[in-house]
Amino acid sequence: MPGGGGAAAPDNGSPPIVRGVGDLRDAVAGFRRDGHRVALVPTMGALHAGHMALIGAAGEACPRTVVSIFVNPTQFSPSEDFAAYPRDDAEDLRKLAAAGTDLVFMPTAGDMYAADFATSVSVAGPGAGLESAVRPHFFTGVATVVCKLLLQCLPDIAVFGEKDYQQLQTVRRMVRDLDIASEILAVPTVREADGLACSSRNDYLTASQRRTAARLYEILCQAAGRLGAGGDVIAEIERAMVALREAGFDGVDYIALCDGETLEPLSEPRQGARLLAAVRLGPTRLIDNLAL
Repeated sequence: MPGGGGAAAPDNGSPPIVRGVGDLRDAVAGFRRDGHRVALVPTMGALHAGHMALIGAAGEACPRTVVSIFVNPTQFSPSEDFAAYPRDDAEDLRKLAAAGTDLVFMPTAGDMYAADFATSVSVAGPGAGLESAVRPHFFTGVATVVCKLLLQCLPDIAVFGEKDYQQLQTVRRMVRDLDIASEILAVPTVREADGLACSSRNDYLTASQRRTAARLYEILCQAAGRLGAGGDVIAEIERAMVALREAGFDGVDYIALCDGETLEPLSEPRQGARLLAAVRLGPTRLIDNLAL
Protein backbone atom coordinates (compact mmCIF):
# COMPACT_ATOMS: atom_id res chain seq x y z
CA MET A 1 0.00 0.00 0.00
CA PRO A 2 1.63 3.31 -0.96
CA GLY A 3 2.33 5.76 1.82
CA GLY A 4 1.33 9.40 1.76
CA GLY A 5 4.68 10.89 2.71
CA GLY A 6 4.23 10.73 6.48
CA ALA A 7 1.83 12.42 8.85
CA ALA A 8 0.88 15.90 7.73
CA ALA A 9 -0.28 18.52 10.22
CA PRO A 10 -2.36 21.11 8.33
CA ASP A 11 -1.86 24.78 9.11
CA ASN A 12 -5.44 25.11 10.33
CA GLY A 13 -4.66 23.37 13.62
CA SER A 14 -6.26 20.01 12.78
CA PRO A 15 -4.48 16.85 13.97
CA PRO A 16 -1.81 15.16 11.82
CA ILE A 17 -3.39 13.23 8.94
CA VAL A 18 -2.11 10.10 7.21
CA ARG A 19 -3.57 8.61 4.05
CA GLY A 20 -1.49 5.49 3.46
CA VAL A 21 -1.21 2.35 5.57
CA GLY A 22 2.58 2.57 5.69
CA ASP A 23 2.41 6.05 7.19
CA LEU A 24 -0.22 4.92 9.68
CA ARG A 25 2.01 2.09 10.85
CA ASP A 26 5.04 4.38 11.06
CA ALA A 27 3.12 6.88 13.21
CA VAL A 28 1.77 4.17 15.54
CA ALA A 29 5.25 2.67 15.82
CA GLY A 30 6.44 6.11 16.92
CA PHE A 31 3.80 6.23 19.64
CA ARG A 32 4.95 2.81 20.86
CA ARG A 33 8.62 3.79 20.86
CA ASP A 34 7.62 6.55 23.25
CA GLY A 35 6.03 3.92 25.50
CA HIS A 36 2.41 4.78 24.71
CA ARG A 37 -0.59 2.49 24.32
CA VAL A 38 -2.80 3.31 21.33
CA ALA A 39 -6.58 3.41 20.92
CA LEU A 40 -8.37 3.36 17.56
CA VAL A 41 -11.83 4.84 16.94
CA PRO A 42 -13.13 3.73 13.52
CA THR A 43 -15.68 6.16 12.03
CA MET A 44 -17.28 7.09 8.73
CA GLY A 45 -17.02 10.79 9.57
CA ALA A 46 -19.96 13.18 9.94
CA LEU A 47 -18.94 13.21 13.58
CA HIS A 48 -21.56 13.89 16.27
CA ALA A 49 -21.78 13.70 20.05
CA GLY A 50 -21.82 9.91 19.96
CA HIS A 51 -18.51 9.78 18.11
CA MET A 52 -17.02 12.33 20.47
CA ALA A 53 -17.96 10.11 23.42
CA LEU A 54 -16.06 7.25 21.77
CA ILE A 55 -13.05 9.50 21.26
CA GLY A 56 -13.25 10.68 24.86
CA ALA A 57 -13.32 7.07 26.10
CA ALA A 58 -10.35 6.25 23.88
CA GLY A 59 -8.39 9.14 25.38
CA GLU A 60 -9.14 7.94 28.89
CA ALA A 61 -8.06 4.39 28.04
CA CYS A 62 -4.83 5.16 26.16
CA PRO A 63 -2.35 8.06 25.93
CA ARG A 64 -2.60 8.12 22.12
CA THR A 65 -5.79 8.11 20.03
CA VAL A 66 -6.09 7.39 16.32
CA VAL A 67 -9.41 8.18 14.58
CA SER A 68 -10.12 6.74 11.15
CA ILE A 69 -12.52 8.44 8.75
CA PHE A 70 -13.58 6.24 5.86
CA VAL A 71 -17.02 5.87 4.30
CA ASN A 72 -16.82 2.17 3.55
CA PRO A 73 -18.45 1.31 0.21
CA THR A 74 -18.63 -2.43 0.84
CA GLN A 75 -21.25 -2.08 3.57
CA PHE A 76 -23.69 -0.26 1.27
CA SER A 77 -25.89 -2.02 -1.27
CA PRO A 78 -26.44 -0.35 -4.68
CA SER A 79 -29.84 0.89 -3.47
CA GLU A 80 -28.49 2.50 -0.28
CA ASP A 81 -27.17 5.95 0.49
CA PHE A 82 -23.41 5.68 -0.12
CA ALA A 83 -23.26 8.70 -2.45
CA ALA A 84 -25.52 10.79 -0.18
CA TYR A 85 -23.97 9.74 3.14
CA PRO A 86 -23.07 12.91 5.11
CA ARG A 87 -19.48 14.05 4.66
CA ASP A 88 -17.82 17.12 6.17
CA ASP A 89 -14.09 16.59 6.53
CA ALA A 90 -13.33 20.16 7.56
CA GLU A 91 -15.84 20.11 10.42
CA ASP A 92 -14.74 16.63 11.47
CA LEU A 93 -11.11 17.75 11.67
CA ARG A 94 -12.10 20.79 13.71
CA LYS A 95 -13.89 18.57 16.23
CA LEU A 96 -10.96 16.15 16.36
CA ALA A 97 -8.54 19.00 17.01
CA ALA A 98 -10.71 20.23 19.88
CA ALA A 99 -10.78 16.69 21.29
CA GLY A 100 -7.01 16.41 21.21
CA THR A 101 -6.89 13.51 18.74
CA ASP A 102 -3.30 12.48 18.06
CA LEU A 103 -3.66 11.12 14.52
CA VAL A 104 -6.34 10.90 11.82
CA PHE A 105 -6.28 8.09 9.26
CA MET A 106 -8.16 9.12 6.09
CA PRO A 107 -7.59 6.51 3.38
CA THR A 108 -9.26 6.52 -0.02
CA ALA A 109 -11.30 3.61 -1.34
CA GLY A 110 -8.33 2.77 -3.56
CA ASP A 111 -6.07 2.64 -0.50
CA MET A 112 -8.40 0.22 1.25
CA TYR A 113 -9.51 -1.91 -1.69
CA ALA A 114 -7.15 -2.63 -4.57
CA ALA A 115 -8.71 -3.13 -7.99
CA ASP A 116 -8.30 -6.91 -7.65
CA PHE A 117 -9.36 -7.08 -3.97
CA ALA A 118 -10.81 -10.57 -3.44
CA THR A 119 -11.12 -11.20 0.31
CA SER A 120 -14.00 -10.73 2.71
CA VAL A 121 -14.71 -11.55 6.35
CA SER A 122 -18.05 -13.14 7.23
CA VAL A 123 -19.16 -13.51 10.86
CA ALA A 124 -22.01 -15.85 11.78
CA GLY A 125 -23.29 -16.08 15.36
CA PRO A 126 -24.15 -12.50 16.42
CA GLY A 127 -23.78 -11.36 12.81
CA ALA A 128 -26.78 -13.45 11.70
CA GLY A 129 -30.38 -12.23 11.67
CA LEU A 130 -31.70 -8.78 12.65
CA GLU A 131 -29.75 -6.32 10.44
CA SER A 132 -28.45 -9.16 8.27
CA ALA A 133 -32.00 -10.25 7.47
CA VAL A 134 -32.75 -6.80 6.08
CA ARG A 135 -29.26 -5.90 4.77
CA PRO A 136 -27.53 -9.23 3.97
CA HIS A 137 -24.41 -7.49 2.64
CA PHE A 138 -23.91 -5.24 5.65
CA PHE A 139 -21.90 -7.17 8.22
CA THR A 140 -19.56 -8.72 5.67
CA GLY A 141 -18.66 -5.16 4.64
CA VAL A 142 -18.33 -4.02 8.25
CA ALA A 143 -16.31 -7.04 9.40
CA THR A 144 -13.96 -6.79 6.43
CA VAL A 145 -13.19 -3.10 6.86
CA VAL A 146 -12.88 -3.32 10.66
CA CYS A 147 -10.57 -6.31 10.34
CA LYS A 148 -8.41 -4.34 7.90
CA LEU A 149 -8.34 -1.27 10.16
CA LEU A 150 -7.36 -3.35 13.19
CA LEU A 151 -4.56 -5.07 11.27
CA GLN A 152 -3.40 -1.79 9.75
CA CYS A 153 -3.23 0.06 13.06
CA LEU A 154 -2.80 -2.83 15.55
CA PRO A 155 -4.27 -0.76 18.39
CA ASP A 156 -4.26 -1.90 21.99
CA ILE A 157 -7.92 -0.87 22.21
CA ALA A 158 -10.59 -0.21 19.59
CA VAL A 159 -13.69 1.72 20.66
CA PHE A 160 -17.25 1.09 19.45
CA GLY A 161 -20.66 2.36 20.57
CA GLU A 162 -23.50 0.30 21.98
CA LYS A 163 -25.93 2.16 19.73
CA ASP A 164 -24.90 -0.21 16.89
CA TYR A 165 -25.19 -3.15 19.25
CA GLN A 166 -25.22 -5.99 16.72
CA GLN A 167 -22.19 -4.44 15.03
CA LEU A 168 -20.42 -4.28 18.40
CA GLN A 169 -21.10 -7.96 19.15
CA THR A 170 -20.13 -8.98 15.61
CA VAL A 171 -16.80 -7.17 15.90
CA ARG A 172 -16.18 -8.74 19.31
CA ARG A 173 -16.80 -12.22 17.89
CA MET A 174 -14.55 -11.57 14.90
CA VAL A 175 -11.71 -10.33 17.11
CA ARG A 176 -12.07 -13.34 19.38
CA ASP A 177 -12.31 -15.89 16.59
CA LEU A 178 -9.41 -14.47 14.55
CA ASP A 179 -7.14 -13.89 17.58
CA ILE A 180 -6.73 -10.19 16.81
CA ALA A 181 -4.77 -8.66 19.68
CA SER A 182 -7.00 -5.64 20.28
CA GLU A 183 -9.39 -5.16 23.17
CA ILE A 184 -12.86 -3.97 22.12
CA LEU A 185 -14.15 -1.22 24.40
CA ALA A 186 -17.90 -0.49 24.35
CA VAL A 187 -19.35 2.95 25.11
CA PRO A 188 -23.03 3.45 26.05
CA THR A 189 -25.36 5.05 23.52
CA VAL A 190 -25.33 8.84 23.47
CA ARG A 191 -28.76 10.40 23.05
CA GLU A 192 -30.29 13.73 22.18
CA ALA A 193 -32.29 15.50 24.90
CA ASP A 194 -35.49 13.77 23.76
CA GLY A 195 -33.89 10.32 23.79
CA LEU A 196 -33.17 9.83 20.09
CA ALA A 197 -29.87 7.98 19.67
CA CYS A 198 -27.24 10.16 17.99
CA SER A 199 -26.66 9.12 14.37
CA SER A 200 -25.23 10.79 11.29
CA ARG A 201 -28.37 9.74 9.43
CA ASN A 202 -30.55 11.84 11.77
CA ASP A 203 -29.59 14.74 9.48
CA TYR A 204 -31.87 13.21 6.84
CA LEU A 205 -34.99 13.76 8.97
CA THR A 206 -37.40 16.62 8.38
CA ALA A 207 -38.61 18.60 11.40
CA SER A 208 -41.81 16.54 11.52
CA GLN A 209 -39.96 13.24 11.14
CA ARG A 210 -37.52 14.30 13.82
CA ARG A 211 -40.39 14.64 16.31
CA THR A 212 -41.68 11.20 15.35
CA ALA A 213 -38.19 9.69 15.59
CA ALA A 214 -38.00 10.45 19.31
CA ARG A 215 -40.94 8.10 19.90
CA LEU A 216 -38.71 5.10 19.10
CA TYR A 217 -36.79 5.43 22.35
CA GLU A 218 -39.96 6.16 24.32
CA ILE A 219 -41.73 3.07 23.02
CA LEU A 220 -38.68 0.86 23.51
CA CYS A 221 -38.34 2.07 27.10
CA GLN A 222 -41.96 1.15 27.76
CA ALA A 223 -41.51 -2.29 26.21
CA ALA A 224 -38.24 -2.94 28.04
CA GLY A 225 -39.86 -1.95 31.32
CA ARG A 226 -42.74 -4.36 30.82
CA LEU A 227 -40.41 -7.15 29.72
CA GLY A 228 -38.13 -6.53 32.67
CA ALA A 229 -41.15 -6.92 34.92
CA GLY A 230 -41.82 -10.35 33.41
CA GLY A 231 -44.07 -9.48 30.49
CA ASP A 232 -44.74 -11.99 27.72
CA VAL A 233 -42.15 -11.55 24.96
CA ILE A 234 -44.43 -12.15 21.97
CA ALA A 235 -47.22 -9.97 23.35
CA GLU A 236 -44.93 -7.09 24.32
CA ILE A 237 -43.10 -7.07 21.00
CA GLU A 238 -46.41 -7.00 19.12
CA ARG A 239 -47.63 -4.20 21.40
CA ALA A 240 -44.49 -2.19 20.67
CA MET A 241 -44.79 -2.75 16.91
CA VAL A 242 -48.37 -1.48 16.96
CA ALA A 243 -47.31 1.56 19.01
CA LEU A 244 -44.52 2.38 16.54
CA ARG A 245 -46.89 2.22 13.56
CA GLU A 246 -49.43 4.37 15.37
CA ALA A 247 -46.67 6.87 16.22
CA GLY A 248 -46.14 7.46 12.49
CA PHE A 249 -43.22 5.23 11.54
CA ASP A 250 -43.49 3.95 7.98
CA GLY A 251 -42.40 0.43 8.84
CA VAL A 252 -40.85 -1.77 11.50
CA ASP A 253 -38.06 -3.99 10.20
CA TYR A 254 -37.75 -5.83 13.49
CA ILE A 255 -38.12 -5.73 17.24
CA ALA A 256 -36.41 -8.61 19.02
CA LEU A 257 -35.42 -9.64 22.52
CA CYS A 258 -32.01 -11.29 22.34
CA ASP A 259 -29.24 -12.64 24.50
CA GLY A 260 -26.90 -9.74 25.20
CA GLU A 261 -23.79 -11.60 24.01
CA THR A 262 -24.82 -14.11 21.35
CA LEU A 263 -27.90 -12.18 20.10
CA GLU A 264 -29.83 -15.44 19.96
CA PRO A 265 -33.59 -14.73 20.21
CA LEU A 266 -35.14 -15.19 23.65
CA SER A 267 -38.59 -16.53 24.35
CA GLU A 268 -38.64 -15.09 27.87
CA PRO A 269 -36.93 -12.13 29.56
CA ARG A 270 -33.72 -12.68 31.49
CA GLN A 271 -30.83 -10.77 32.99
CA GLY A 272 -28.49 -9.31 30.37
CA ALA A 273 -31.02 -9.43 27.53
CA ARG A 274 -31.15 -6.72 24.86
CA LEU A 275 -34.21 -5.35 23.13
CA LEU A 276 -33.24 -4.32 19.59
CA ALA A 277 -35.29 -2.49 16.98
CA ALA A 278 -35.05 -1.04 13.48
CA VAL A 279 -37.68 1.20 11.95
CA ARG A 280 -38.17 3.21 8.77
CA LEU A 281 -39.18 6.85 8.64
CA GLY A 282 -39.31 8.28 5.14
CA PRO A 283 -35.99 7.36 3.48
CA THR A 284 -34.24 6.94 6.85
CA ARG A 285 -33.68 3.76 8.85
CA LEU A 286 -33.28 4.21 12.59
CA ILE A 287 -31.90 1.55 14.93
CA ASP A 288 -31.78 1.45 18.70
CA ASN A 289 -31.47 -0.99 21.57
CA LEU A 290 -31.90 -1.16 25.33
CA ALA A 291 -30.64 -3.49 28.03
CA LEU A 292 -33.29 -5.07 30.22
